[in-house]
Amino acid sequence: MGTLIGHVGPGFGFFLIGLWQLFNHIKSHSLNPNSYKSLPWFPTSLHRYLELFLIMGGTTISMAMELFIGPDRHQPFDPDWTIPSNHLHNFEHALISFTFFTYAAFAIAFDSLKLKARDDLTQLLTALAFGQQLLLFHLHSADHMGVEGQYHLLLQLVVLVSIVTTLLGVALPTSFLVSFIRSLSILFQGVWFIVMGFMLWTPGLIPKGCRMNYEEGHFVVRCESERALNRAKSLVNLQFGWCFVCVAIFSMIFYVYLLRRYEEKVEYRSLHADDDMESQKNKEEYQSFVQMGKGMPPMNIER
Repeated sequence: MGTLIGHVGPGFGFFLIGLWQLFNHIKSHSLNPNSYKSLPWFPTSLHRYLELFLIMGGTTISMAMELFIGPDRHQPFDPDWTIPSNHLHNFEHALISFTFFTYAAFAIAFDSLKLKARDDLTQLLTALAFGQQLLLFHLHSADHMGVEGQYHLLLQLVVLVSIVTTLLGVALPTSFLVSFIRSLSILFQGVWFIVMGFMLWTPGLIPKGCRMNYEEGHFVVRCESERALNRAKSLVNLQFGWCFVCVAIFSMIFYVYLLRRYEEKVEYRSLHADDDMESQKNKEEYQSFVQMGKGMPPMNIER
């Protein structure tokens, strides 16, 4: 992270995973509302573990970017093999990625071994990954007080929702609302990462009275006065509110669309099944009538 692509890339990943899980939770609940059960991840028609492989691939790329591709010397250490202060944030970001990599790897292992508690253990690992993310963003070595710090502060609120709903998913596996909010929080993390990347590293979008300043190997937004800083933070709060409302509107429209789409399929299948049952019933009644006719003695009618 620390760059536009370093925020937009992970943000796009969070957005896709959140959207994929939101889609599957709504679909599963629409098709089977009475037997719905939350799943920590969903297989695809292309490959059972495609979602988890994408997480592992994305986090591997992220770790490589942070530790080997991004640094000037293509490695994050000083000549004496200590961690320099300007690369502390690289290790923090890489550790977050490694935690999500661990979650995906163990999710595949648990499913392959067919463990009875695999869903609960996978949910626990997901909560630990979000917890690691929250902890490291809260104790971030980068700017805490400036504009970037305000973006991170609001991001922590969304991550906290992801943690709480993931843990609730273990206790309430049949609650659609818990799964819905959890998926939406992951999607919203992605949206906020993307917004953060563009707003902090696009010169034309920097708030009035602030500028991009190169410090310790990366650009940071600095404001000329306390008034300019307060104004910039207020704009960040407004952006968060706008994103929140837009994501809420999108989720409601998405839910209604998928609900109507898959409820129609359920109704069609139910109607088709009823027709088949009625047809089978009529056929059985006809066969019974024929058998009854065969069993009756012939009648001679005389004038």
